[in-house]
Amino acid sequence: MRKFYMLLFIVLPAALFAYTGQIEESFNTPGNYPSGLTWDGQHLWVSDFQTDKIYELNTQGKVLRSIQSPAYYPEGLAFDGKYLWNADSKGLIPQGDEYHRGKIFKIDPKTGDILQTLDAPTPSPAGLAWDGHYLWCVDNLHRKLIQFDPEDGTTIKEFRSPAGSPQGITFDGEYLWISDRIQNKIYRVNPANGNVIMITKAPGQYARGLCWDGKSLWNADFESKKIYRLKVDHEKYIRFNPSHETITYRHLTTNFGPGKLLRMDVQIALPENRANQQIDSKFNYSPAVTNIATDQWGQKTAHFVWKNLLPGQKKEAVVEYKVTTYDVRYFIYPDDVGSEDQIPAKVKQNYLQDNAKYDIHDTVITNAVARAVGSETNLYWKMRGIFNYIIAHLYYKRVGGWNTAPTVLARGNGSCSEYSFVFIAMCRAAGVPARYVGTIAKRGDNRAIDDVFHRWVEVYLPNYGWIPVDPSGGDQPTPGAQAAHIGYVSNRFVITTQSAGGSSTMGWNYNSNETYSTEPKTNVAIDYFGEWH
Repeated sequence: MRKFYMLLFIVLPAALFAYTGQIEESFNTPGNYPSGLTWDGQHLWVSDFQTDKIYELNTQGKVLRSIQSPAYYPEGLAFDGKYLWNADSKGLIPQGDEYHRGKIFKIDPKTGDILQTLDAPTPSPAGLAWDGHYLWCVDNLHRKLIQFDPEDGTTIKEFRSPAGSPQGITFDGEYLWISDRIQNKIYRVNPANGNVIMITKAPGQYARGLCWDGKSLWNADFESKKIYRLKVDHEKYIRFNPSHETITYRHLTTNFGPGKLLRMDVQIALPENRANQQIDSKFNYSPAVTNIATDQWGQKTAHFVWKNLLPGQKKEAVVEYKVTTYDVRYFIYPDDVGSEDQIPAKVKQNYLQDNAKYDIHDTVITNAVARAVGSETNLYWKMRGIFNYIIAHLYYKRVGGWNTAPTVLARGNGSCSEYSFVFIAMCRAAGVPARYVGTIAKRGDNRAIDDVFHRWVEVYLPNYGWIPVDPSGGDQPTPGAQAAHIGYVSNRFVITTQSAGGSSTMGWNYNSNETYSTEPKTNVAIDYFGEWH
């Protein structure tokens, strides 16, 4: 079994650690318009649509030789173990930008002779890849990912591309990798269903051809006119883009009377160090805190108590601290995820149990899990099946209240909290430990006030630990945008709360909670918000 080790980012900067997508080396392309890229087992081949040539290079970038391209706009390249394949988006007749009648050419790499010509399965093929049996191409105008038969061009299957401008594609023996020049990202894609399972940043601003040499990923970038060798590493995550913030959380109570507010207990969640954040100061409390409480899940809160507030009286509880937040991107390899028997007993005990909001034995939940998961046993793919199911069956709508998971799923819409309840319920019913986290969000400006907040889920995957998954954020139109909400946390969030649900101090709330007693017919107003400054 492969071993994993936590990164000590608090001590050492992330740049010291290897991660998927890290640049290992680079060199200039032989032409100014690089497009396709492939690997023949020993050397690289890169196409250039200005010179209309395909160049053979060694791994230091030296041109060994070149052959003429089959047509006038050579783009994707693939190697099937014996022959080169080239996708040309303009075909055999050079015309303007609006003319797309793509062709696929089979080439003898020794002589440059064209051995076969196919109509491409899509009008404007860009990247090209060989998976051992079939060819794959991406179409950057129609935003498609297509597997097709090299004998006659028959489409085997097609999916929506991960993002809006796919350029390069390669196959690593198990998964596809696809580059996108608009998002400046490279996606690892499941060829069975088109799901994106990993995202990394492209090395340049116009990522085109991709190839796999058995160990590293190579990318030809059009803007920088360079070819990059990129590391593919099994490190858990990287964090980047640190942001130094001061957070002030305010909880305000006003007694409008006519009776007394006899007692108010206010709990304000205290954040802790996590992969996405580092607490840089002591917590400052105003007024003095009554005590620091800890619930059954280990969540700490600042506990304030008000007594005998007369009509018209106000009280404010404040917690302030400094924090450094980070963007965090996890790199999850599904085959490296451990089995259910590797889940720690304490995690199973706390995060597979039922609760009022989840109702995991309700037939709405169990039937949905059966459809979403089927006979799958891998914990990652169970989670992905549930994630995809929820995207297909819920849409975002705040209707007030936090209803139970079966009610929300049957209704077909919900808030971020309700999406989280459904996701947790389905995960737990499927044997995937899950909990929620609550956050304060920076909403646009450097100095911001958040009174809406946001909640998402973390799932426990053996060999990785707790992985963030935002099911409401993942309700997006493209596979890449959906997958961006699995294994990613933005530096615009501070996570204050983590809970299995039904906390002894926080109830089902996050950030803060309050309980109180009053004399009859007493009206109490409560407000709370987080400030970034």
